Amino acid sequence: MKKIIENIIKVLKKDNSYRLDPNYSIKELIYIVLYRVLQLFRGLLEKLIIGKSDNIIFCGKRVVIQFGFLIKTGKNLIIEDNVILNALSENGFIFGDNVTIAKDSILQGTGVIANKGIGIKIGNNSAVGAQSYLGGQGGIEIGNDVIMGPGVRIFSENHNYNLDKIVIRKQGESRKGVKINNNCWIGANSIILDGVEIGEGCVVAAGSVVTKSFGNNLVLAGVPAKIIKSRLN
Repeated sequence: MKKIIENIIKVLKKDNSYRLDPNYSIKELIYIVLYRVLQLFRGLLEKLIIGKSDNIIFCGKRVVIQFGFLIKTGKNLIIEDNVILNALSENGFIFGDNVTIAKDSILQGTGVIANKGIGIKIGNNSAVGAQSYLGGQGGIEIGNDVIMGPGVRIFSENHNYNLDKIVIRKQGESRKGVKINNNCWIGANSIILDGVEIGEGCVVAAGSVVTKSFGNNLVLAGVPAKIIKSRLN
């Protein structure tokens, strides 16, 4: 049975190197399969409101999808329990193959209705950690093979505040967008602010606040984040 399940996952992910942990018991595997089957049935219903989906959607409980017609997905999207997706934005949400949105996460395309957002794009084999927030007002682009710990916050706009005689909420927003390149690991509870580009192959330590852009293959940490070392040394 383990081999059958492993082979099915290989086909779905198109990854011949995929291996199940041999320590799973048969009882545990049966539970995992049944749970995924339930998610699959929920996903079939969600596909009716999603703009374009190339293949399977696994959908958890109490998922809220707003403006689903603005979502495009690749193969094997996993949306876990209590996720909120509000895709209202210029470009909508674009998800590649084998993308996972973990439990209790919120992906928001537009903040205030008066100022329509840009949207969110997530590449192949990338995952959003549990209880994360991605604000796509100024545009968020996440590359392939990006992993995130829980509680990551990404903000792609800032509020203007320099005028004295106008309340801050009426001074408008500035938007530069956020880009995270391929093969990055964003640690738990990290915050990434508008205008930041994180280079390919970077690691952001847990709890860091990234306020500026960095190059490739770096380990970043701190508040504000700075270079700790090269990842390849």
